[in-house]
Amino acid sequence: MTLDLLSPLDGRYAEATAPLTEFFSEFAFLRDRVRVELDYLSALPKTDLVRPLTDSESAQLESIKSNFSLDDAETILEYERTTRHDVKAIEYFIQSKLLEAASLLVDSHERAPLFQGLIPWIHFGLTSEDINSIGQAIALKESRNSIILPALESLISSLSDFAIRYKSVPMLARTHGQFAVPTTLGKEFAVYVARLKKTRDQIASHRFEAKLTGAVGNFNALQAAIPQVDWLSFSEAFVSSFDLEPNLCTTQILPYDNWIQYFDLIRLINSILIDFAQDIWRYISDGYLKQAVVAGEVGSSTMPQKVNPIDFENAEGNLGIANSLFTHYAQKLIVSRLQRDLSDSTVRRTFGTAFGHSLVAWTNFQRGLSRIAPDEEKLKAELNAHWEVVSEGAQTILRVAGKSDAYESLKEQTRGHVLTEKDYKAWCDRITVNEETRTRLKKLSPETYIGLAMELTDRVVKK
Repeated sequence: MTLDLLSPLDGRYAEATAPLTEFFSEFAFLRDRVRVELDYLSALPKTDLVRPLTDSESAQLESIKSNFSLDDAETILEYERTTRHDVKAIEYFIQSKLLEAASLLVDSHERAPLFQGLIPWIHFGLTSEDINSIGQAIALKESRNSIILPALESLISSLSDFAIRYKSVPMLARTHGQFAVPTTLGKEFAVYVARLKKTRDQIASHRFEAKLTGAVGNFNALQAAIPQVDWLSFSEAFVSSFDLEPNLCTTQILPYDNWIQYFDLIRLINSILIDFAQDIWRYISDGYLKQAVVAGEVGSSTMPQKVNPIDFENAEGNLGIANSLFTHYAQKLIVSRLQRDLSDSTVRRTFGTAFGHSLVAWTNFQRGLSRIAPDEEKLKAELNAHWEVVSEGAQTILRVAGKSDAYESLKEQTRGHVLTEKDYKAWCDRITVNEETRTRLKKLSPETYIGLAMELTDRVVKK
């Protein structure tokens, strides 16, 4: 671990967040924009304005993209120190690479220098945000497919396994913090599985938008220079070639509504997990869940007995940081002064930070999950100490039997009181009902009064 880094994502949590650097590092942002610029140059011949590229030229462009290196990125940054404009620096870098190729190679078929007459068409008629929006949309889409969805799938799978394993373990549920009616531990987890699955599906189906519409969104330069080309169709086809959704009605910048919808889905996942982490923390605190004791680990610098729920606490903290950023994106990026102001650019460079804290949280949540198990004796003892929790079922059975005062009679018997099994059975013997109803009442118990909890758990996990 490097100890002099400012961000814990690059230091303490570097192992968990390393996969995201492939998509959200400064190097990745430069690489993806070089890719877009070169693909644009390759696409221009479709307009019949530019001669077709030779096989050698196409291969050279592919080589620049596939072999983009740290040295290449440093060269772009060197240009930027002069231009103070990152996209113009990328344009100059590409020009230098093509001129270098032209000076070293001659096309074997054409017997002419490579890229002759093509270099003036680099970044032709575009604005920086045409390149930036496509480059960042690529990063969002590919990181979603390669990192975000697999991490979510892994977490949901672990939660599903836990839910199935303990679907029949009864426990007291609480409403308003008070003992309510029994449920099962697996069903409580299944509720979160269902919520996460719904949001996961929306994340998976999201289509990312990008734009290629020019300096103020009207294709002004392209239309003025070469009006005979159908630039709307060209733009749609070019953006779609990256498996992105073209947005043709923009200002200088892409309206970020579409990206914010995606961020809001990640924020919803994180909020669900915050809710879940707090519930698990309480279950551990109340003794419902036991934590594995790992040799060598320490829970306190002074209290030797402690085993802290640090993975869930870490997850909750990182989820909060991530959601603060996602909330800021929703507030900041949705608003832009007139055509645009540059404040969006610096904010967009932090996307990897928000995803990084999310990924750290998901990793810790899953690690914590692997270390907990129910204290079934504790759960059983608590259930059997509170027979009043079956009063909901008892009064409902009485209603079916025609007892008009069913609720009131149970309220008088149970509200504010703790009932033992003996107390409940004695009440069953005293109440005036037929024997069939009395038998049904006596069959109730805190351990078995769980409704369709097991069936619901199966339904959620297998769906």
